[in-house]
Amino acid sequence: MVELGTIDRHSDRPPYQQIASVLRDLIVAEKLEPGAKLPSEARLVEHYGVARMTVRQALQELRGEGLVVSEHGRGVFVRPMPPVRRLASDRFARKHRSEGKAAFLAEADSVGYTPTVDRIEVSHGSAPDRVAELLRLDVGAEVVIRSRRYLANGRPVETAVSYIPAEFAAGTKIEQPDTGPGGLYARLEEAGHTLDTFSEEVTARMPVGDERSALEIGPGIPVLTVLRTAYDTEGVPVEVCDTVKVAPAYVLQYDFPAR
Repeated sequence: MVELGTIDRHSDRPPYQQIASVLRDLIVAEKLEPGAKLPSEARLVEHYGVARMTVRQALQELRGEGLVVSEHGRGVFVRPMPPVRRLASDRFARKHRSEGKAAFLAEADSVGYTPTVDRIEVSHGSAPDRVAELLRLDVGAEVVIRSRRYLANGRPVETAVSYIPAEFAAGTKIEQPDTGPGGLYARLEEAGHTLDTFSEEVTARMPVGDERSALEIGPGIPVLTVLRTAYDTEGVPVEVCDTVKVAPAYVLQYDFPAR
């Protein structure tokens, strides 16, 4: 039986947040392993000396973070899925594209979850100012805009919007919802833009607009944003991708040499 700790009655933090924090720590430390059943509402109410609604608020917070799932008539369980480990040094390797795998599929294989992509939309439009700057285009230049949502084991973990100069995408599957084996980058390379380097800007913030709904996260859950620019071997920027990730769902790993 796991040790549930205590809550501080004099703390400025609401009791439900303290209870959620205790359970979250137990899950992260794998003292409550994937698939394990959480203590019942009745036990949590008795242990912490709080109202049932307080316990339910704590469990709802964990559900919003994607850490637990409820099964009707059975209880609440730790979601049986490890975090998505995003290996920046490997995810865009050409070997994956040659095997017909886009980056998200390559990550799925390394962790063991089932990947899906939905809400795919493709359109032509004007490049936003920041995107135009990164792509070295005139403000308002035409780009192909590809937006989609990524799910791991049916759980939304990321949204992404790619911007590709229209001339690079013209006549390719980049203009279609299904880009084919290897994804967008495989199609760019087929069009003569052999990829060489990627630059990423990573920030953290709270979700805005409809991001919370799209990612199915509760209030108070932060997101990570990654703004990536892809360059070909001529140093030409060929794509900018703006991603929003559920922060608790990801581990970002970067390897680089000490020079």
